[in-house]
Amino acid sequence: MTAVENVSSTLKGKHFLTISEYTNEEIALLVENAYNLKTKGEGEKPLAGKILGMIFEKNSTRTRVSFEAGMLQLGGQAIYMNSTDSQLGRGEPISDTAKVLSHYVDAIMIRTFSHQRVEELAVHSDVPVINGLTDLAHPCQALADVLTLFEQKGTLKGLKMAYVGDGNNVANSLMAICAKLGIDFALGAPKAYWPDEQVILKCQEIADQNGTRITITESAAEAVKDADAIYTDVWTSMGQEAENEQRLKDFHDYQVNEKLTAFAKPDYIFMHCLPAHRGEEVTAEVIDGPNSVVFDQAGNRLHAQKALLVELLKD
Repeated sequence: MTAVENVSSTLKGKHFLTISEYTNEEIALLVENAYNLKTKGEGEKPLAGKILGMIFEKNSTRTRVSFEAGMLQLGGQAIYMNSTDSQLGRGEPISDTAKVLSHYVDAIMIRTFSHQRVEELAVHSDVPVINGLTDLAHPCQALADVLTLFEQKGTLKGLKMAYVGDGNNVANSLMAICAKLGIDFALGAPKAYWPDEQVILKCQEIADQNGTRITITESAAEAVKDADAIYTDVWTSMGQEAENEQRLKDFHDYQVNEKLTAFAKPDYIFMHCLPAHRGEEVTAEVIDGPNSVVFDQAGNRLHAQKALLVELLKD
């Protein structure tokens, strides 16, 4: 058995809740397989007869369509459930839902608010649980992000990823995957919006093991200086609408515009997990400009998730 096969064998049936819970080798394998699936195709239908149950407690475009399309392309099927249509909306415990769905489907993907809800689902599920997004982490997005970075730059080691804006779930997962794959990571945000201290400490521990540099600063310019990629996200996420007015004030100086991108390398790429608010976290000139790869990045959600599904569900 080859080294790659050894790594691959550890993933079958495993939950995918955060980047940090996977080894460097497992993450690297997923990114490599995603690239191969995209460039070479999936060949035979490796997930024929497999069913993915998808629970949505947050609205979605990219997550729903990419997972559903991915399962279909791999020969399987996906079943969509939201809190209005399912018994979850009437108060059924997530533990009961996990036990029931384990009899019907081969894996469960959930997009929700509390990360504890995903963890509870995983504890009581007999099939792999995939975190499609929580308030803490967005690991599927991070896989697509580094796949995009590799496509654009031809390598990952030694690159610098700059994230400007709210230290949210996207930032948490991006910081973790950069730490694991040898990508220097810098975050520029008001101190009140930095990632949770425990998240930073965990990522720093991973970075120290891999010779990766993590910088957390209040200076957007410092974060972006000599960056190979600049990444941002909306300033107000779902569930934070009541904070919108204050957040617009607090992030006023953190807009990704041409003045800020001048601090990056001339061939930098601009990234955003979408949807975007042009004129707030990013100007139209940047997101619609020649350095932007946001739609390729969105498209890579499909390939990254297909790679993940194959590894978790293959026979």
